[in-house]
Amino acid sequence: MTTTGALFDRIRAAVGDDRYIVAWHADERCEERAVATWQLVAGLADAELVRERPRSQPNPSVVVRQILADGTQVEVIWSWLADSRRAKLVTVFFRD
Repeated sequence: MTTTGALFDRIRAAVGDDRYIVAWHADERCEERAVATWQLVAGLADAELVRERPRSQPNPSVVVRQILADGTQVEVIWSWLADSRRAKLVTVFFRD
């Protein structure tokens, strides 16, 4: 069951409106595993919220669990950039 929260909803809406950026760290992790970042972006709509971290620094963030097209389960951190009203794909963790 997917639990939703206000921060998660805000991030998903921004990504749905193409208002997001991808951090260097996330891009590097994806490149190491030959995963295109678009898979994480596209999969956010069906992601399961693990936890919201509204007090994380430098920006509030969420941890979500996603399933890639090949069935790989990953945990992804997205943050909210309030000044620009954009989401940021911070990093992805591959569980081996």
